Amino acid sequence: MKKAIVLTSGGLDSLTCLALAQQSFDEVHALSFNYGQHHVAELEAAKRITEKMNIHHHIVECQFLGAMGGSALTDDSIAVEDYDPEGGIPATYVPSRNIIFMSIALAYAEIIGSSDIFIGISSVDYSGYPDCRPEFIDAFQKMADLGTKVGSEGQPIRFHTPLSLLSKAETVLLGTKHGVDYGMSVSCYRADTDGRACGTCDSCMLRKKGFEEAGLIDPTHYY
Repeated sequence: MKKAIVLTSGGLDSLTCLALAQQSFDEVHALSFNYGQHHVAELEAAKRITEKMNIHHHIVECQFLGAMGGSALTDDSIAVEDYDPEGGIPATYVPSRNIIFMSIALAYAEIIGSSDIFIGISSVDYSGYPDCRPEFIDAFQKMADLGTKVGSEGQPIRFHTPLSLLSKAETVLLGTKHGVDYGMSVSCYRADTDGRACGTCDSCMLRKKGFEEAGLIDPTHYY
């Protein structure tokens, strides 16, 4: 039985990856992380999505990450900024988040016998986070090959980033082709408890851009 793991935030990109993985694997496991993020509506979205898609869903408690602060997503003293394409790495960057999440996924993959991990990151329409770049994924892959039992035995666990070189519009079109219901997803960094979006943060603006360029209606509800 072929098993895949998908890092699942509840947003547009990870929902697309879930649909892609489900097309090619017998069993899909979604890993979500409760790391003290303010926009907890994304976790609720992840629960709804995985339940509807009949996917094994696991929520990993990583509260220590949020407790350390340092990000607008976890620290009340740091404001979530409006989208600024020239503003550099935004305050919503969470230090070492992908390193930690991918390491946990790697451990879980060894435990359940999965050779494939999907991550819905993009290096085209994105916020400029350094841990979303292809060179980061390549470096992490080398570390995983060297630092795991299966990797040392010549059966490495592979990280898949099928959206990495796609624009947000291309991602939306790809997901739509596979029947994805984007109305289930929540992408906003300021989402309220009902999952309604602000419309002006990085994530909202990139999502809006994607649907506009794809010529599709964005099902997002805004407050």
